[in-house]
Amino acid sequence: MTAAAPPERIVRGACPHDCPDTCALRVTVRDGVAIKVQGDPEHPPTQGVLCHKVSRYTERTYHPERVLHPLKRVGPKGSGQFVRVGWDEALADIAARLSAIAARNPEAVLPYSYAGTMGLVQGDGMAARFFHRMGASLLDRTICSSAGGDAIAATYGGKVGMHVEHYAESKLILIWGSNSIASNLHFWTFAQQAKRNGAKLICIDPRKTETADKCHQHIALLPGTDGALALGLMRELIVNDWLDHDYIARHTEGWPGLRERAMAWTPERTAEVCGIGADEVRQLARDYGTTRPAAIRLNYGMQRVHGGGSAVRLVAILPCLVGAWRDAAGGMLLSASGWFKRFRNEAALQRPDLLAGRTPRTINMVTIGDDLLRESSPGFGPKIEALIVYNSNPVAVAPESPKVVKGFAREDLFTVVLEQFLTDTADHADIVLPATTQLEHLDVHTSYGHTYALINQPAIAPLGEAKPNTQIFRELAAAMGFDEPCFRDEDETLARTAFTAELDFEALRRDGWVKLPVAEAPFAEGGFLTPSGKCRIAAPALSLPDFVPNHESALSTPALAQRYPLAMISPPARNFLNSSFVNVKSLRDIEAEPLVEIHEADALPRGIADGSIVRLFNDRGSYRCKAKLSTRARPGVVNALGIWWRKLGLDGNNVNELTHQRLTDIGRAPSFYDCLVEVAPDVTRAC
Repeated sequence: MTAAAPPERIVRGACPHDCPDTCALRVTVRDGVAIKVQGDPEHPPTQGVLCHKVSRYTERTYHPERVLHPLKRVGPKGSGQFVRVGWDEALADIAARLSAIAARNPEAVLPYSYAGTMGLVQGDGMAARFFHRMGASLLDRTICSSAGGDAIAATYGGKVGMHVEHYAESKLILIWGSNSIASNLHFWTFAQQAKRNGAKLICIDPRKTETADKCHQHIALLPGTDGALALGLMRELIVNDWLDHDYIARHTEGWPGLRERAMAWTPERTAEVCGIGADEVRQLARDYGTTRPAAIRLNYGMQRVHGGGSAVRLVAILPCLVGAWRDAAGGMLLSASGWFKRFRNEAALQRPDLLAGRTPRTINMVTIGDDLLRESSPGFGPKIEALIVYNSNPVAVAPESPKVVKGFAREDLFTVVLEQFLTDTADHADIVLPATTQLEHLDVHTSYGHTYALINQPAIAPLGEAKPNTQIFRELAAAMGFDEPCFRDEDETLARTAFTAELDFEALRRDGWVKLPVAEAPFAEGGFLTPSGKCRIAAPALSLPDFVPNHESALSTPALAQRYPLAMISPPARNFLNSSFVNVKSLRDIEAEPLVEIHEADALPRGIADGSIVRLFNDRGSYRCKAKLSTRARPGVVNALGIWWRKLGLDGNNVNELTHQRLTDIGRAPSFYDCLVEVAPDVTRAC
């Protein structure tokens, strides 16, 4: 007689990773083990489809290299040499060190976190309470999206846009700065539906991405010239009278000034700056000005340059000029996160009142390389003596990594890292604390790609001695003598606290998600979230938007471009997400190894052959990887796909060896794709 198979149960979850899609998950559990992670077909925006990465989430959770016990450093910083210790010892050591530093100046303690999980509970709920109570330095979390986010908020009054589902009904879609197949899969599903129904898809991107391959047209502009292209389109809309004068008059403010500015951007001038053809400018404007409904899907790649904020402002104005917002399938989407603002209860969750009137300094996470190397001064404040890293891997992802590594290598810097794996950052820790994965804890999620709030139920018990971020910070608070009742709130309480009463938490728990009450065509009659209800073309304190050249380019720094003539962008590899999933073998095997895409027009004069090892370099550093001669790179631009863990690179580094810490024009964000380099054959390999 055959024994009956153990019963299976399905647990509702949500993807925690930094992607617009925020997929609803179904986790199959058998005998306490998660055996399968699938998309939930009942969730309207994601429809049961998962990306390659998250479909392998069980491989990540049960990875043989999971950190499952507290670890204490025994070797040099960066060596990754640790011994196992107990939780009591680890917490006592941390509390003693932080208490001593805080007694001198709590601002010498800095939290460092970002979007390793996008959950409101495991992100910055209990953690924010802990650091507010201590009076630690605040972190300006700008490393990904703040240039574009601040630009959209300045223009529309919030990070808001059209519903992703309505792209299926659009007749023209401009996919601007987005490799949607890799980074926004479910938008791409709707775009494909539109294409089957006769819509024209145009990809605007320096790289000929996998998405560009599937579009009707690819416009390969130079990095950082998107604002110039938007101004050139405006001129053509004006001279051909493809404007919705009524919508402009009733629902915008500041147009006359920008109209005058745009008239200087002829197709020829635009083409010269953008590195494209004048006829491409004319035809794109014709398509956009004469097709209805027309929609733009903007992503964050285009705002990772000096003028990224201004460029986003200019692109965001375009739908107002042609009245695209009148249709549910028209308008634009960069982020939908602003729709959640009225439903989020951040003050109750994060408790800034625990600061008790203190106003700690704020440190920008982008400049962590410089800031870890600063001494105390009246302008900077105290030297950073302690760093608590969670939900982030700054040694790999922060720009200008030679300085970042030097800062993390300081023997007088006390570093604690909450992690699931021994990342490049964890290798530099004094103490590593084992954190749970998404399958092992409770959380609630908003989205920046759709308008559904989701819940993530724990599917399995934490492996080993791993603990949720919330529990770690509860125990740290107790060890430091923080006795306020808020540090005893359980995760269920935190999840309920995260949202206002307007959002039905019981429905969220019952159904797995709740759709926000957002109009299908939210700005058909204006009603932007600005004080006037109009699209702000000239935003307060920002004046009129304009094209802002790169920090580094042939246009802005010709002398530098003579030495380093190639522009470099570093978009994510298709099977990685920032530095997450790099250590998942099945995904890393697909990517194979770090590489740079280079056009043969740039490769052949430099003696670079396909598959050869090359050296990318500038004044900040040098990075070796394999060259791939590819038409995905346009002439004059190389694509160094990231972001690999440093320890997996040929020289123990990655592409951020070359990037800089200079900020964007708006939003205090990084300029990762604003970088000049030279590429040469690796002579060490040739010898």
